[in-house]
Amino acid sequence: MRKSFVLWLAVGTVMFAAAPVLVEQAPYESTMGLVQKIFYYHAPLGMMMFLSAFVSGIAAAVHLFKGSAGADRVSFAAAEITVLFGSMVLVTGPLWARKAWGVWWQWDARLTSSLLLWMIFVAYLLVRRYGGPGSDKLSAAVSLFGMANVPFVYISVNVWRTLHPKTSVVPTLQPGMRGVFWFCAAAFAVLYALLLSVRVRLATQQAEVERLYLEFDDQADSQ
Repeated sequence: MRKSFVLWLAVGTVMFAAAPVLVEQAPYESTMGLVQKIFYYHAPLGMMMFLSAFVSGIAAAVHLFKGSAGADRVSFAAAEITVLFGSMVLVTGPLWARKAWGVWWQWDARLTSSLLLWMIFVAYLLVRRYGGPGSDKLSAAVSLFGMANVPFVYISVNVWRTLHPKTSVVPTLQPGMRGVFWFCAAAFAVLYALLLSVRVRLATQQAEVERLYLEFDDQADSQ
C-alpha cells in the first residue's frame, strides 16, 4: 500500500474523530437548536455528491471521446460514490427536516432535484450491470446527463420558492459555525479522495484479472 494513501488515511481518521467534538462545541442555531448540527454532515455530503457527479461526468466525456479505459474506471468509481453520498444526503436531510419543518419530506425544488440526481446515477449503475455490450458508452452518456443536472440542483433554492435553505447560508455562517463547517467539509473531501482512489485501484485490478483470464482461456482453446 502506498505511503501517501496510509498518510491520508491517518489524516482522515483523525479528522473524523475530531469532527464530532467540534460539532458538539459549535454554537446552537437560535431557531432550530440541536437538530441544526446535522447540517455539518448533511451539507458536506451534498457537496461531495456534486463533486463526484462532476468527476464521473468529466471522466465519462474523456472515455467517450478518447476511448480511455482508465477514464471509464474513474467514471464508474465516481458514479458509485455519488450514489453512496447521495444516499446519505437523502437520509440526513429528512432527519433534519422532520424537526425543522415538521415533515420528513417536501416535494420542493431542491429535494426533488436531489432525488432525481441520485436516481440518474443509480440508473448509471444499472446500465453498467445489465446493459450488455456497449453499456460503457451508454452509461457514460447517463453520467454526462447527471453532471449537467448538478447546476440546476444547486441553484434551485435560489430560483424557486422552497423550504430548503438558500445557497447563501454557508457564506453567512457565524464565525463559531463557519470553521467547524469547513473542517467537516475537508474531512469528507479526504474521505472522498480515499474512496475514489481505492475504488479505481480495485477496478484496475479487476480489469487486469479479466485480461489474464481471457488470455488463459484463449491459450486453452488453442491447445
